[in-house]
Amino acid sequence: MGGVTDPAMAGDEPAFGGADLSNCEREPIHLAASIQPHGALLALREPDLTILQASANAAGFIGATAPLQGRRLTQVDARIAAALAPLLADKLDEIPAAFRVRLDDAVLDGLAHRPAGGGLILELERAGPDENFAGRIEPAMQAILASYALRPLCDEVARIFRGLTGYDRVMVYRFDEDHHGEVFAEERDPSLEAWLGNRYPDSDIPQVARRLYIRNRVRVVADVYYAPSPLEPRLSPLTGRDLDMSLCALRSTSPMHIQYLKNMGVGATLVASILVGGRLWGLIACHHDSPRRAPFALRAVVELLAEAVGTRIAALESFVQAQAEMSVRRLEQRMIEAISRDGDWRSALFDNPNTLLAPLNATGAALLFEGQTQTTGDVPSTAGLRAIGQWLDERPAQAILGAISPSVLGTASLVQDAPELAGLARMACGVLATPISSAPGEYIIWFRPEQVRTVTWGGDPTKPVLVGDDPRDLSPRRSFARWHQLVEGRAEPWTPKDLATARMVGDTVSDVVLQFRSVRMLIAEDQLAQIRRQVGNSTQAVVICDAAGNIDLRNDAFDALLPGVRGASPRRIDQLLPFFADPTEIGRRLRDVLDNRRSWRGEARLADGMGAGRPLLVRADPVFSSPERVLGYVFLFNDLTERKAAEAARRRFQQGIDEGSRSRAGRLDRQADLAFRAILASVVENAQLAALEITDGVDVAHMPEHLESVRASVARTAAVLEALIRHAGRPGGGQG
Repeated sequence: MGGVTDPAMAGDEPAFGGADLSNCEREPIHLAASIQPHGALLALREPDLTILQASANAAGFIGATAPLQGRRLTQVDARIAAALAPLLADKLDEIPAAFRVRLDDAVLDGLAHRPAGGGLILELERAGPDENFAGRIEPAMQAILASYALRPLCDEVARIFRGLTGYDRVMVYRFDEDHHGEVFAEERDPSLEAWLGNRYPDSDIPQVARRLYIRNRVRVVADVYYAPSPLEPRLSPLTGRDLDMSLCALRSTSPMHIQYLKNMGVGATLVASILVGGRLWGLIACHHDSPRRAPFALRAVVELLAEAVGTRIAALESFVQAQAEMSVRRLEQRMIEAISRDGDWRSALFDNPNTLLAPLNATGAALLFEGQTQTTGDVPSTAGLRAIGQWLDERPAQAILGAISPSVLGTASLVQDAPELAGLARMACGVLATPISSAPGEYIIWFRPEQVRTVTWGGDPTKPVLVGDDPRDLSPRRSFARWHQLVEGRAEPWTPKDLATARMVGDTVSDVVLQFRSVRMLIAEDQLAQIRRQVGNSTQAVVICDAAGNIDLRNDAFDALLPGVRGASPRRIDQLLPFFADPTEIGRRLRDVLDNRRSWRGEARLADGMGAGRPLLVRADPVFSSPERVLGYVFLFNDLTERKAAEAARRRFQQGIDEGSRSRAGRLDRQADLAFRAILASVVENAQLAALEITDGVDVAHMPEHLESVRASVARTAAVLEALIRHAGRPGGGQG
């Protein structure tokens, strides 16, 4: 942006006038050390205004005797010094101050500013004819303010500036997102070839020149065939370096640019910068086929109107952005209403296709959220959408063309940026995405199809350099014949407005998603608290672990099984092993569950220090959220003490029944065999049926008691039967 050359860079950049197309990006064009000869330049020391440097033509230009160096300005021409004096109290380091002075045979316009490195630069030019510019500014301003859209505005600007300046051709030159230029509007003499719509590569205007366009808003080349007037001495006595001429109106133009203009057949130029939001949006370029000087007053009017143009463009862009913001606000309200109405927000995005598509001029859109996809318009298949989501996850924002912040990712050529996804280019050549949460793979994505189009360049952009026999004979873009390029594999580029709108939508949806998930979290926490209470109050002993085996919950019923566990307060499931009679075997089973995600059903015994220990039935199951993801494990413990006692009672019962039957059968005589054996068999059968019903019941705790009651009943019945048999076999029995 001007300033003293950094000595560290001096060895890397060519001297002014010594650049070719391989290094013109680094040419220090602000260190020209010469001026265009239609004016004169003096570099002064303050406060005494001693002349330290002067252009070679300065003495003759102001009618003074040479040399001028070392003399005070008051000694050279007191009239110039007097006209300059009122300006010296101003800062003068950003915008030059103007004054007018009348000499013997001429009226001069003067510009004064303070360059980096100190001192004061004074530029003098012959004043132009008096014109009523004020009467022309007001209608021009009104026409600019009345323009309702960008293209009508630019057409009007070209018309206004041609009428104001009288140049043969006036173009509004707009830069795109790749810094290439396009002739967006044009007014010209009918005899000239039309350049409207022509595009020129970014290399035509080096970055160093673009930076100066921001500082020095109006530049003039009065005659492309001028002979530069050098500064004498070349180096500033104040700094020992080339004078910083960034703000000089008379500064010589790079020979590269002069050759460029000659190749275009241009004799003189006037160029004004259009700045929008502090960025170089474009240029108003005025070309003439013969030499043409633009006096200070005309340049001032041009700068004033160019500022108004930039302000109007900013207003139009802001209006479009405001419309997009209003659309996003309406979308936010609909999503919040959808949550209240439907319990979800996604329906609001897709109830009308234009909701997502229109604000970004997209042909398709997709939502990737919680493993699901929803779409509108023309989009790739679900598999293709997931592939794009994965591609977005794998690269940072700055690695994708068009990224303006970590929250917006964009490309106009998926084919170029992701060749592996080239098969999706038909409907998804342009991709613009914004994440809607911090979770991977959750995006809103907009799509544009491939746009095969013909671009007209002002000369072949692939052949910008021709080198003659003399290596110094470098000529930028000798031929400006129209050159047509078929552009494939690209969509319509995403504009800064598109990127900003996508960011707004993403931020809004992110807020709604966070609100939605927060509501779900509160509901889930309430439900979880209820479930925890239910599990905690259950009589079934349970331990719940996370996927790593950390204990998340164990209930009172489990603590009742292991009286010592409460004091030990284990945090992991494997810390329960010391409470079992066979910790080695239980540990092996536990590792199998955790490592291999397998269920386990088996018995175990607690270590109670009194023999075999209390028996338990263990049931362990992994809980899956997907085939590859385990949420955790549930361990259920059943006390088998009563069940084991019941099984022992059942065995004792059967054994008692069998032994009693054999004993009593042996005591029965043969005569009573048929009658009484049948009765005894019925009694035993009835008892066994009763025992089956008892042992199949759920009242395990009272099973031994009930079985013992049945066994006692059988024994008593058998005893009564035996007494009856004996009574029946006694002599005289049955006779009274």
